[in-house]
Formats: sequence, C-alpha cells, structure tokens
Amino acid sequence: MDRKKIDRDGTDAPSRNGNPPGGAADPEGPANRESSPSATVTRFAPSPTGHLHVGNLRTALMNFLIARKAGGTFILRFDDTDPERSKPEFIDSIRADLEWLGLIWDREERQSLRLDRYSSAKETLIAEERLYEAFETPTELDLKRKKQLNMGHPPVYDRAALKLTEDEKDALRTERGGHWRFKLDRARVEWTDGIVGDVSIDAASVSDPVLIRGDGQVLYTLASVVDDIEMGVTHVVRGSDHVTNTATQIQIIRALGGEAPRFAHHSLLTGAGGEALSKRLGGLSLRDLRDGGAEPAAILSLMARLGTSEPVELRPGLDELAAEFDVGKFGTAPVKFDEADLEPLTARLLRSLDAEDVAADLSAAGVPGDIASGFWDAVRDNIGTRADIAEWWNILSDPVPAVEESDQEFVRTALDMLPDPPWTGNSWDDWTAELKSKTGRKGKNLFRPLRLALTGRERGPEMAKWLPLMLGKPKL
Repeated sequence: MDRKKIDRDGTDAPSRNGNPPGGAADPEGPANRESSPSATVTRFAPSPTGHLHVGNLRTALMNFLIARKAGGTFILRFDDTDPERSKPEFIDSIRADLEWLGLIWDREERQSLRLDRYSSAKETLIAEERLYEAFETPTELDLKRKKQLNMGHPPVYDRAALKLTEDEKDALRTERGGHWRFKLDRARVEWTDGIVGDVSIDAASVSDPVLIRGDGQVLYTLASVVDDIEMGVTHVVRGSDHVTNTATQIQIIRALGGEAPRFAHHSLLTGAGGEALSKRLGGLSLRDLRDGGAEPAAILSLMARLGTSEPVELRPGLDELAAEFDVGKFGTAPVKFDEADLEPLTARLLRSLDAEDVAADLSAAGVPGDIASGFWDAVRDNIGTRADIAEWWNILSDPVPAVEESDQEFVRTALDMLPDPPWTGNSWDDWTAELKSKTGRKGKNLFRPLRLALTGRERGPEMAKWLPLMLGKPKL
C-alpha cells in the first residue's frame, strides 16, 4: 500500500472537473464520523463535454461499488453548468455507457437545474463575508503571477479586490463583469484520505478560488459542495489531481454549515506507454472499447483491481465485485491502462457462456436455430469477441480452402475418401484413421492440410465438432 502523509502547498487555479465520488476517510482527521451502511451516498459527476473514457470509468466504478457494497445510494450528477460546452448528446452517451456496463444509478441530478441553490449559497457566503467580488482580467492575473514568481514568491492571489471601495467597484462594473472568490482561512486543512493517508495542506499557499465567473457561470468547486451537502453525500472518491481542490472544498463546506464527506483520491491512469490519458486519445473511450468487442464484465473486472496489488480476476457480476471491493487497497502511484489486457478477459468470459447466453448474436450472424447450440459448442474456444461468431459462421457456410500446392493431391484423395454427409461426431476420427493407414501421413502432415481444406485456417475449432456442422464437401 503506497500510503503516505502529504504536506503540500496549493496552486492558484483549482481544477474544475466533473469527476465523481465514493470513498473513505474523513476530512476532520482521525475522528471519522460514523454512518450506517444504509446511509452511504456516493455520486459520479461527469461533465457532459465528451464521451465517457476509462479515466472517468475508474472513478464511477469505485463510487458505484462503495454504494452497492453498503446497500446505499449511487447518484449520477451531471456537471452541466457550462452551457457552451455541455451537450445533450454527451449526456445521452454517458447514460448509455453506464447502462451498458450495468452501473445503474439510483437517482439522476443535473446541476443546470439547481442554479437557484447555488444562488442561495452565494448569498449565504456573502453575508458571512466569505465571498467577495474581484475584477482582474486573465491578463492582469497572469502578470501578477509572473511578478510573484520572479520575486520567488508562490503565485497566490493578493486579495487586492478586498481593498476596493464601493465607488471603485461600481466603476469597474461598468467596464467588466466581476467574478466571485471564496475567502479562505489562512490555516492548514487536514484530513485522513482513504487512499493517500494523512493529508495536510496549507491554505495560506492557495489562492482564494473563483466560485462564480464574471459571466455568472457557477463553477464546479461551489456547485459540487452545495450538491454534496444537500444530497447527503457521505463518500467522495476522485482523482489525485483534486487533492488541493478538496482542501478548498472542505472550507467551503464548513462555511455553509455542512459536514465534509469521507474523501479518497485514487492515482491517475496513464496509457500503456506511460503517457497521460486524455479525452482526445483515440481508443480509450468506452464506446471505442465497446466497438472493439470488449465485454462489460471484462472491463469492470480489470478496472476494479487496476492499481491494487491483487491479481485481476474475471468476475461476471457487479455483486461479486462489490463484495470484494476495498478502496483502501489502491495505491498512489500512477497506473498504466493497456487495452490489450481486456482481450484475454473478454475471451475467457465468452468461453464461459452457453448458447442461450449468445442466442441473439448467433441469430444475428445467421446461424440457424437447429444447429446454434452445436455451432457454439464448436467455436466458443476460438471466439475473441462476439464479432468472431459471424466470421466463423461465414467460414462454415462458404468454406474457402487454402491448400498448399504440395498437399493438393493428398487433399483430393482425402476428400474422395470422405463419405457423403451427414457426418457424426465419429466421422473425423474414422476418416483420419483411414487416411493415415492409406497414405502413411500422420501428425501435422496429416491434420494441417485437412484443416486448411475444410476451414481455410491454420487454427480453429475441434474438427470432430466442426465436420458434422458442414453441409457438404469443399471444392478445391
């Protein structure tokens, strides 16, 4: 377990991200508050600005499993307060991906429908003198940061806006929209994180965060806090890039009279080569994995163990994953996600299925119902993805022999010796035994040319099962 105490300074711009919850450990430190299992509430809060990708999924799954294990509530909450970037098609896409995986939420919320709650929180914070209006432009802030860095100081906002008179504020309002910053207590924020361990962040080295932009858009930092308080969220699991943001949110929660949930910050995923994941990287969205043939159970089994010291084991259902899940088993080091790791898991899962489980796929491929069971029994050990079902049916329906020139005469002799159909489960052994006796061929020299003649493939199903399915002899 890579637990360690973190004692860090903050940065000027807490990230605004729609990542989710789930978790472990109380921001109040060792005196973690107790809650009954039925009171466990987690949430997944994606921004509908793109398709769901594996980084999002890891967070969603952790939060789902915590709620499922405790018999609690899992909330799907869309962070859609940005009207320009949030798109209905991405909301639909995220829902579809979660449903495909079986991560069914108990309730759905949309932050764009809760703007009145954020407005109320804004007024509360203003009344408590914890929220103040500032007017610097991005260019002006950038110049301030550069000046501070050149002087060897941390790039922390200087709270110049607090010194403005009302007349000065009125004058600035005629020129530009004001944004609203939360006034942090210049003190350490400490909590015991469910993955990272003990965390201590000096709020004096963190800029007062912007909670509401100049155009009135409520940012994630405020909206998330208000929602977590009012929805009774008890556990928040999210990426380690949110640790500093968590310290800020703990202060906002307290300022609004709420109780901080238990936090756990998991390590970030990288690509197979160690590169940072991005929504823009091809092949890492859930829809790409789905189109590539990965099975939901394979994806979930991998993601539920990735980042722990435990081996990945295929689990067919979410209840099995939930029963074994423990967020405290995850480490803090970055974790590589390799799409290729899904291939053996998917193949293993498909091999475990009966014909009834893939009846729709068999039918879609054109396999007649009267031979569907026998066909599946023959090919299932050679199926990597469901798409292979149609490929093997095409081979059976219209075999294209691939016989080498040196074997042509042998194969013609063999086909002449093969009785007419129908063939039985014993036909292959009887046929090859007779061929061995007559030609003297054995082993690879005997079986390889026959397989190529009947399937056109070097490898494939057991021929004793395949031959009875064939409708007739192939033509060379």
